[in-house]
Amino acid sequence: MSTQPSPLRSASWLLAHLSEPSLVLLDCRFSLTQPAAGEAAYGEGHVPGAVYAHLERDLSGPKQLGGAGGRHPLPDPERLAAWLGSVGIGNVSTVLAYDDPSGGGAGGGQGFYAARVWWLLRWLGHTEVYVLDGGLPAYVQAGGELSTWVPAHRRSVFTPEVQPGWLATADEVQARSAGTLLIDSRAAARYRGEVESIDPRAGHIPGAVSRDWAASQDETGHWRSAEEQATRLGAEGAPLIVYCGSGVSAAANLLALAQTGRDPGSGTQLYAGSWSDWVSGEGREAELGG
Repeated sequence: MSTQPSPLRSASWLLAHLSEPSLVLLDCRFSLTQPAAGEAAYGEGHVPGAVYAHLERDLSGPKQLGGAGGRHPLPDPERLAAWLGSVGIGNVSTVLAYDDPSGGGAGGGQGFYAARVWWLLRWLGHTEVYVLDGGLPAYVQAGGELSTWVPAHRRSVFTPEVQPGWLATADEVQARSAGTLLIDSRAAARYRGEVESIDPRAGHIPGAVSRDWAASQDETGHWRSAEEQATRLGAEGAPLIVYCGSGVSAAANLLALAQTGRDPGSGTQLYAGSWSDWVSGEGREAELGG
């Protein structure tokens, strides 16, 4: 399996490195249905020294009229770099992002928000960025203490080196080669078009295969092994485009691919606008079933 460094770090690793000055922690807890819940949970207790990263305020760009670009457009690289610098992240920082994949924790419970941070920083050329395996619950279970103190970080400078070719547009998805594997990361029922409570149309992009992001983690919220990820994704060797509803949960499958040694830039693209962008354009077909 992979000889590449793992994109994950364990709770025991965090406890051993918590006092290192080069380490910056990002608390990414969020709820799509309650956008203020994650920040409120951060205020009630977080890993000491962690900075809160809000999905819609810090990690996404402004929405466009008509839905083009999707519900969570990527932030402008320079704006994101400025925010990273403002919270103490420079080009030599080690960044560890965490969320709460437990499902019942304060601030919502889904384990793909930290993966969004991981992908964004990799897209900006930063390699020393990781995701806490098991999230905040794993840290607490390992004996980690929580703090309500909000740190003031010394400003740093983050110079982005945006990686070309890591993104696919709707037109590029439509014109993809026959050998490209298009992965839909949403729940299988949304992929099949049986339910759709968020976007105006149901179904999936024609030709896409279903690889629910949630299967990337086990029932405890830990990421499955590299071997398990490779088996469930079935993507070895093929060029890939990965999408979801709005470009956020797709990052979980991109991280799972990185576990197998498939780095984001190795023939793998993110369709950042995803389904919410796809259905905003006229004439784009939707496929049901599958």
